[in-house]
Amino acid sequence: MSQNQDFNPAKEVLPWLTALAFFMQALDGTILNTALPAIAKDFNQSSLQMQSVVISYTVTLAILIPLSGWLSDRYGTKKIFTLSVVLFTFGSVLCAFSYDIFNLVCARIIQAAGGAMMVPVARLAILYTYPKNQLLRVMNFITIPGLVGQVVGPSLGGFLSDYYSWHWVFLINIPIGIIGVVLTQKKMPNITKPVGKFDGLGLLYISTTIVALTVIMELISLGITKWTYLTGAILLTFIAIILYIKRSRKHPKPIIDLTLFKVDTLRIGLLGNLFTRLGVGGMPFLLPLLLQVGYGHSAAISGLMLIPSALANMLAKYAVVPLIQRFGYRTVLITNTLILAFIITSFSLTDKSTPLLYFIPLMLFFGSANSIQMSSMNTITIADLNNDTASSGNSLLAIMQQLSNSFGVSIAALILSLMPSFSATTMSTADAFKYTFITIGVITALSSLVFGNLKPTAGSDLSGR
Repeated sequence: MSQNQDFNPAKEVLPWLTALAFFMQALDGTILNTALPAIAKDFNQSSLQMQSVVISYTVTLAILIPLSGWLSDRYGTKKIFTLSVVLFTFGSVLCAFSYDIFNLVCARIIQAAGGAMMVPVARLAILYTYPKNQLLRVMNFITIPGLVGQVVGPSLGGFLSDYYSWHWVFLINIPIGIIGVVLTQKKMPNITKPVGKFDGLGLLYISTTIVALTVIMELISLGITKWTYLTGAILLTFIAIILYIKRSRKHPKPIIDLTLFKVDTLRIGLLGNLFTRLGVGGMPFLLPLLLQVGYGHSAAISGLMLIPSALANMLAKYAVVPLIQRFGYRTVLITNTLILAFIITSFSLTDKSTPLLYFIPLMLFFGSANSIQMSSMNTITIADLNNDTASSGNSLLAIMQQLSNSFGVSIAALILSLMPSFSATTMSTADAFKYTFITIGVITALSSLVFGNLKPTAGSDLSGR
């Protein structure tokens, strides 16, 4: 391993740079949701069909995350982190100056290209710089700004959209990005490691699979059900998967090591992530739309109502370890998944006359259950990985998280758009939301069956039981 500058300055500033990356990504992920109706109005689009703006970002993240580690080791943490922040900031500028949904989606892809490298590279620099006995303290520190971004994002997005314009949702990233670049140039070490040849063909097959699956979701959600399009996308998906399986068996270091699926906790954790997020992943997209489009509240009010969920998400983090130590992963995940499904379904009991105060406990319960769910799923997934498989397993988890989140948004948008077709009479927008919440609640409940495959002692070494 080599590096171009001394480590001492990095130990002072590196955690702050990593925290800044977490904050930028978390803020961008939440601030946009409350601004989507305003953007849709400006572009003469339906607010219910703006999911491509969210999905284009998350899919790009899923595609490029495997590339970030190799680029960082090959060219250095400082160079790649600088590039990632510049790309993210430049993409934000392009988003602000977009004049239609096509341009906005293209700009979001550029923004995501930076976001895909920003957090993983910064976290990698932390792992290379700090000894293991300090990592827990540093990791806890760098995740707090991400949680703060989730708290600030919804209300800030609503405030900017109502009182200024949606363009500021993206322009706010510019000063943060400039600060990040300046600090990186002054303090971040440029750590490199020897790397082998990158599996570009493997990345192409995986990318094709991800994009093809997303296209299938998008075509259906937009009402485009021509068999020629759908059959072509499905066929492309299967071909890409088969080609990758053959490729991974021959390549010495495949992007995704398929032999990892033999690890029970990893396999069950990944499947649990996928199916749970198919329900939960659409909630950040649905809730602002429910309050604004369904019930006629302002973007500012919509943003404020999301704060309790974000605060509860942050506070519930401290309950995860005691719960798992007391009951174990299997019991916690099965029970909490069902609780989460019940809370999601409870949103269907609201209507336009429902007092806003009613939403506060719902948001609190949802944020708490969601926090416990994500922390438990993510840790059980990597519980049985060793030093040789930790890097590949962690990358696989990151890809699954991003991909399942984008599918969650697609599923939510698809169900919402299809609901009126199941009614014999004209269905109101509010009723369409009502039945959508019931449906994704059922999907979430069914995902608990996945966690039933965990052994009662699964993750006991990790939890200290």
